[in-house]
Amino acid sequence: MASWKDLHRRAADLVALADLALEESEESLAQELKSGAKALQKEVDEREFQLALNGPFDRRTAVVAVYAGAGGVDSQDWAEMLLRMYLRWAERRGFKAEVLDLTYGEEAGVKSAVLEVSGPYAFGYLRAEKGIHRLVRLSPFDGAHRRHTSFVSVDVMPEVDSNIEVKIASDDVRMDVFRATGAGGQNVNKTSCAVRLTHIPTGIVATCQNERSQVQNRETAMKILTSRLLELEMRKLDQQKAELRGEHVEAEWGNQIRSYVLHPYTMVKDHRTNLETSDTAGVLNGEIDEFIQAYLTSQIGAAA
Repeated sequence: MASWKDLHRRAADLVALADLALEESEESLAQELKSGAKALQKEVDEREFQLALNGPFDRRTAVVAVYAGAGGVDSQDWAEMLLRMYLRWAERRGFKAEVLDLTYGEEAGVKSAVLEVSGPYAFGYLRAEKGIHRLVRLSPFDGAHRRHTSFVSVDVMPEVDSNIEVKIASDDVRMDVFRATGAGGQNVNKTSCAVRLTHIPTGIVATCQNERSQVQNRETAMKILTSRLLELEMRKLDQQKAELRGEHVEAEWGNQIRSYVLHPYTMVKDHRTNLETSDTAGVLNGEIDEFIQAYLTSQIGAAA
């Protein structure tokens, strides 16, 4: 409330300044009024956008999972590019980002990665990234340098905190241990400290191999598993609400939300909002706020 009162006061000050400029015919105040009004409008837009971040978990830390899909080594390379994009986005916003789990591809890129992003409304923002991301480019792994299409799935879950109880019976979880994999050489762990947890009733799997000990890896894997179970319950609730409204519920896994085209032209297009840009380099460097804002704004009132 205090921030809105401050904006109201600043708007009143600008009106008073405009009245003074008209009375005194002070053209020198025109630039000050213009810059002040522009800055005020920007903050008002940001405050209004925050109204879209009103979900029950939007304020929480986000757990982002990236999975290489169809496309072989190109898809694994694309998964690593997306992981870097989200790391750079978090850095630009001043958020803390930590890679919880990472499975490298045999030739290049990553098969999967789990990233934890902490910051104000981290989950609220990043839930806009959930879905299938498609890349079209000349493959650097194709000797004939032909155009390839790759797909990567991005899943976004809210971190579970101590105030939310997600019951996981010990008998429902199977733990397997294995040797951590890496890029090779000294990066390959010689002991079986990596952990894979499988929630037997749902088949949901969580792995961690980045920590030094098996105990630490198990704790982190359990954290990921709990977040995934919470996300599953959220999906069930959304589906129930949609069925009550009589709407058809699409399977989210198959949805293509955004295309990144690097050849024969450059374009990033979000298929949900039709927003597009030719600045592919900027987007892949983490400049995705415009896409996030467009999608979340389009959802205001849609789930009511």
